[in-house]
Amino acid sequence: MPKINRYVDIDTVEREAKKDYIDRHSPFIHCAAGAKKGEKFAVTVKVGNEYSHPDDFDHFIANVALYNGETLLARADFVPGTLGGQDSKSQAEVTFSIIPTGKKLNLVAHAYCTKHGVWESDPVVVEVAE
Repeated sequence: MPKINRYVDIDTVEREAKKDYIDRHSPFIHCAAGAKKGEKFAVTVKVGNEYSHPDDFDHFIANVALYNGETLLARADFVPGTLGGQDSKSQAEVTFSIIPTGKKLNLVAHAYCTKHGVWESDPVVVEVAE
C-alpha cells in the first residue's frame, strides 16, 4: 500500500518551499453543496491551488481519481506534456459528471505524482435530495 500524503493548511507552514511542495501536489474538490438523485452532478478536481505542478517527462501528475467513500467513481489519466509541457503554468484539472444515487456523497480525490506519490484531498460532503 503506497503512502498517502494529505493536504495541510499552507498558512500554517513557515517555509515557502514546503508550502509550494504541499500545495502543488494536493487535489482540491470544487462542486455544489447539494445534488439531486438521478441527475448529472459536476465535480471538478484541480491539483494545486496557489502553485502549479511541473509537467516534465519524469515528473508529472499521472492521474486524478474521485471516490465516494471507498468506491472509485471516476479517474482521468494524463501523459507528460498533456498540460503544456515543462514551462507550462497549467494545473491538472478535470470535471467529472456523476449521477448520485444515495442520500449523500462523501467525496475524496486522489492525485498521483510520478515522483512524490499519492496525495489526498480534504473530504467534501454533498447532500443528495430526492
